[in-house]
Parts: sequence; C-alpha cells; structure tokens
Amino acid sequence: MAENNKKSRRKFLNNGLKLGIVAAIGGIGLSKIASKLSAQTEEAHSGEKMELMTADGTLIEVDSSEVMEVHNVKNNEDNYDVREGIPNRKFVMVIDLAKCKNARKCVEGCQKGHNLDYHQEFMQIKLIQDNPLAEPYWFPKNCMHCDEPPCVKVCPTGATFKREDNIVLVDNERCIGCKFCVTSCPYSARIFNWEHKAKFDDKSQPYSPETNVPGATGTVTKCDFCPDLLRQGLLPHCAQSCPEGVIYFGDRNEDIVTNGAETVRFSELINKRGGYRHLEHLGTKPNVYYLPAVDKLYELEDGFEVNEEVKERYKNVPYVKELKKQGKI
Repeated sequence: MAENNKKSRRKFLNNGLKLGIVAAIGGIGLSKIASKLSAQTEEAHSGEKMELMTADGTLIEVDSSEVMEVHNVKNNEDNYDVREGIPNRKFVMVIDLAKCKNARKCVEGCQKGHNLDYHQEFMQIKLIQDNPLAEPYWFPKNCMHCDEPPCVKVCPTGATFKREDNIVLVDNERCIGCKFCVTSCPYSARIFNWEHKAKFDDKSQPYSPETNVPGATGTVTKCDFCPDLLRQGLLPHCAQSCPEGVIYFGDRNEDIVTNGAETVRFSELINKRGGYRHLEHLGTKPNVYYLPAVDKLYELEDGFEVNEEVKERYKNVPYVKELKKQGKI
C-alpha cells in the first residue's frame, strides 16, 4: 500500500490536477490545445486516456501523453520573477486532522527535501486538547503563508516577502538576522540558523529564495510550500511523504486540491467538512486550512509510537498524563 501511495504521488500532475490542468495551462487556450493534439502522430500516444475540465466546466477526454507535452510547452515559457511568483496561481493547503496519526513522515520528508538538521522542523506535529472533556488530536503545523503576513510588515530589509501565488518566502541574501519576523509570527513558524549546517556548503546550484540553498548562518528560514517542486507539477515534500493522505495541496484559482491519491474541489471540501483556519481571529488570513478531527481514523495512542524525545513534547497535555497513569503509553 505504501508503494501504491508513493506511485500515486509521483503522478500528481497526471492524476492530482487532471480536473484543472486545462485551466492551469492558462494562456494557451482550448483551441490551441485542440490543434496541438490533432498534430500528434498515433505512435506518440500512450493509450492512457484522461478527462480534463475546461474553464467553462466542459469535460473532454484526451491521451495523457498529449497533455503532458502541452504542459511542458507552458513550463518552458514560465520565466517568472521569483519575488512575484508563479503566474495565475493561488496555492492553498488543506490538512485533514481526522486522518493524522502522528506518523511524522511529513516532518521527515520535509527535512530530507530541504536538507534540514534533525532538530529543524518546518512541519511540526502538535497535540491539541481544546478542553478537559475532549480527547486531543494531532495537529500538523507549518507556515500558514498568510494573505496578511505580520512577518512581511515588520521586515526592515524586504528579505521576507509575499508573492502573488500566496507563497511567503525569505531571501537570506537580504536577511540581517534581526528576528523581527520570528517574534511577529503568531504561528511560531520560523527557524533561526544559529550555526553552520551541511546544506550551507551546497554550491551545486545558484542561490534562490525558493530553495534557500545554499543557506547562511545568522538568517531565518521556514516552510516555503516547495515552489521548486510546484514548478515541476509535483506536490510539496510533506504531502508526498504522508502515508495517510492527510495533506491536500492545490490551486484555489482552479478550485482543486489533491493529496496524490484523491482529487477534490477545494471549495466543496472546505464547505462540507467545516474547514477552518488556525487563529482566524488574528486577521492574518492563512492559506492553510484544517478539517476538524471528527470521526478520527486512528486511536490517539497510535501516535505515541515515536522516540522518547518526541514523546516528551506531549507530557504536559492532561489527557497524556492520564494515559501514562493507566500505563497505556
């Protein structure tokens, strides 16, 4: 099953966004797509059919190989400004709390993908108990990529900036390490690089705020929504790595999100499942949404199959104290 999940995530472009890919191509137009398809030879066809939804809601069936070629044509034309973002996109993330069992694969996948130290976590798994009568639930928390980000407002150098595609990034070539952004973020989503890490020595590619490689001591780093993967039509590292399909990612303009195995309408998912945003009252307007932990798929105790250092993080949660007394964890 794990292997099937991995394969489905690698097919993010074909399966994950198949309902919205015609809109995603944007600017090429349906007539040009049709002419492009008709020009292909029979030998080039893969034989695998897929349905696409046009901007007006019409479903069409085409050969998957032809769609890939059209998409690649668009990618080659996308020489966009890193500080402006990927054109015509509004990226969003949805986290289904009912599915989370603290497997921590999202944390590990993110760390590996960003070459982070073991103690550096862009994605953190909290254990939330809203009141003494309620059972806690696992709560993955990363940067919220807010529409009204306090971190951007307080940055004196423009190192932290908000893009048109909803992504908030940090340019460590401008960062002076003042930590104003760290103290202003209500989600505690930022990490200060105190010492030299291995990733700082990676000179194999030109520096970009989209990857923060090579990094720099004395600067701030954080979750970046993996824009380098998004440009390839891939899911962020956390969503790719989650074995339970907890993390959905997509484009609000297309109204599509996917966890790699399931593709749904963003608006319907939020509406029907009572989606909400963390600390909504602060007015930051996050672009990470949560689905309530209702009818959870796993027992809370399943999430304690972790090392002792991680377990220690949850020791002050009242429910955990009770479980320890009963010898259940």
